Amino acid sequence: MGHKHKFAVIGLGLFGSAIARKLSAKGAEVIAIDNDENNVENIKDDVAQAVTLDATDKKALLSQGVNEVDAVVVAIGENFEALLLCTVYLQEMNVKRLIARANDAQQRKILEKLGIEEILSPEDEVGKVVAERLINPSLLSMLQLPDEYEVVEVKAPKKAIGRTLKDIDFQRRYELNVVTIKRYADSEKAETKCHVIGVPDPETVISENDNLLLFGKVKNIEKFIEINE
Repeated sequence: MGHKHKFAVIGLGLFGSAIARKLSAKGAEVIAIDNDENNVENIKDDVAQAVTLDATDKKALLSQGVNEVDAVVVAIGENFEALLLCTVYLQEMNVKRLIARANDAQQRKILEKLGIEEILSPEDEVGKVVAERLINPSLLSMLQLPDEYEVVEVKAPKKAIGRTLKDIDFQRRYELNVVTIKRYADSEKAETKCHVIGVPDPETVISENDNLLLFGKVKNIEKFIEINE
């Protein structure tokens, strides 16, 4: 990867620290932020930067350059008001990508009203999945299986579009299986009907609005995305 991903994680409870550690382990540069010094102490050896500051203080946030990073995860758990305030400030700073955590349906509704598109719920409490999605925005969903296998839904990467499955040769070149393809009528995926192409045959051509369901090892899926981006 040419570009070293840079992330800020605000709120270092169990969830926030899990994400911060995972991202670091995957080679990203992480700024971990919390207003509790103990939380910051606990993580400082695992991340590039760990800072104690009040996340509802806009100047303090700017001083850490959070407006420059690829994505900010707001995982403040216990104080929803602080999470909201921090989120609004980040929006004002035009952060590139903003992910916030909602503890329940009501909080989710409020975050949606603020226009936050990526909302984590407590069910996502697996930092790993979130970390994967941050590093590879084209990963749409994951099902983890034992022995490092997973089934992943991926947006068709640029270089794969217009090629047949046989031509890409998933099995030989990447040790992956294409389980199926979800084809959308057009690029606005939210509303449009998606059509599942059963078990795709080798002559199936990947089109621009396809999502591929791939089965294989994590590292091979990452390799496929990276080579074909």
